[in-house]
Amino acid sequence: MASAVETLIRGVVSKGVTKIADFNRDRMKADKPNPYLTGIHAPMEAELTLESLKVTGSIPSELDGRYIRIGPNPAAPENPAAYHWFTGDGMVHGVRLHDDKALWYRNRWIKSRKVTKALGLPDAPGPRNGTFDTVNTNVLGHAGETWAIVEAGGYPVRINEELETIAFDPFGGTLKNAFSAHPHFDHDSGEMHAITYKGDIADTIWHVVVDAKGKVRREEPIRVQDGPSIHDCMITKNYVIILDLPVTFSMKTLLAGHPFPYAWNPAHKARIGLLPKEGSSDDVIWCDVAPCYVFHPCNAFEAEDGTVIMDVCAHDTMFAESKIGPDSARVPFERWTINPAARSTARMVIDPDSQEFPRPNETRIGKPYRFAYTMSLPDGFDGASPNQSKLYKHDLEAGVRQVHDFGSGHIPGEFVFVPKQAAKAEDDGWLMGYVVNIAAQTTDLVILNAANFEAAPQAIIHIPHRIPPGFHGNWVAA
Repeated sequence: MASAVETLIRGVVSKGVTKIADFNRDRMKADKPNPYLTGIHAPMEAELTLESLKVTGSIPSELDGRYIRIGPNPAAPENPAAYHWFTGDGMVHGVRLHDDKALWYRNRWIKSRKVTKALGLPDAPGPRNGTFDTVNTNVLGHAGETWAIVEAGGYPVRINEELETIAFDPFGGTLKNAFSAHPHFDHDSGEMHAITYKGDIADTIWHVVVDAKGKVRREEPIRVQDGPSIHDCMITKNYVIILDLPVTFSMKTLLAGHPFPYAWNPAHKARIGLLPKEGSSDDVIWCDVAPCYVFHPCNAFEAEDGTVIMDVCAHDTMFAESKIGPDSARVPFERWTINPAARSTARMVIDPDSQEFPRPNETRIGKPYRFAYTMSLPDGFDGASPNQSKLYKHDLEAGVRQVHDFGSGHIPGEFVFVPKQAAKAEDDGWLMGYVVNIAAQTTDLVILNAANFEAAPQAIIHIPHRIPPGFHGNWVAA
């Protein structure tokens, strides 16, 4: 790790770089509207509380809890020339289900310093990791708390049952470096595993383990180069899987004034790391893979022959041209066979159609599984002008795909699987997520019977306004 002198040098350089970046950002002028600030992405302007929501169909009686999802929603006007979708102020949207009813909908900003300044509020309590405190990428329950989380260095934020910010909280002071937007829960140990990185440190990432009580018990440094952007990871029985792929920190992008300083870097070697769960950097088995980028693996497991199987949505490139959001043209759903003996990775296309936001029944994380659920992307990952209307259900054993189509002009986001309490099969449960009606400018929280995937929804909870497209969410039981 860096010596005290190296740390001092890094701080001085960072201040100089920040001044140049800020100067250039202030000079940027837009010749057209930013699509991530207009249309379906136009930010909500207020925090709302709506009670006794209208329901079509029947909410399953055992669903007692909150569906919550987070995404970017600027609290103050942004310079459209300098805005990137991934950097917007975080806003959580939630619906409380209880006793067959939708009791409320709420939306609340995560109270970063930028948000509290815009809203005229005092700063939220809790430490920050440097100046970075925008949290906008995922929200989940763990250890009796609800956490909003982000990658690249920002600390987690605890929020309450009504989605209000409680405090910035590095897991009770036990997190020393960075966290991730995508920890994965090990149902055998009760722990969360994550691969994390920090924007101003190019040579180190960390394997972070948060125990069942919500405290960090392991923060193991792993050596890397070029400052890779590692959005997600995956776990198996024995390994944590590291995705070291060719999207890396770009000083050129940062100095030009762009707030998200990562770009496609063909000079960066694409590789997959198999880290033993209690191993060190020297124990990582690095396996070559053909260049691509993965935001989200669906699941992974160890095969009897010693290989590791991982299913992913694989982008051909990422941030090769766009400075405001994702820009890949193709995102097939693939199965990767990672061979630790040969240190290689074989890629096989499961479905050539573009798709993203894969989710399994997460009680099967790290284990052999049958079903994967994804969101169709007919034009590649064009988040600026989404026109998807379909979800896919992949039966990975039978090799078939089912389609649930919400209809033209109805835009679904990521759907999460919620297993029944006495589930008898892997797909015995529900899928839920938000669907925006473009023409009506409204949103539905839709609940599908996963075992009867192509049928009409079991329940539709009606929200009388548009919720901007967001990133990730989860079901948090009461």
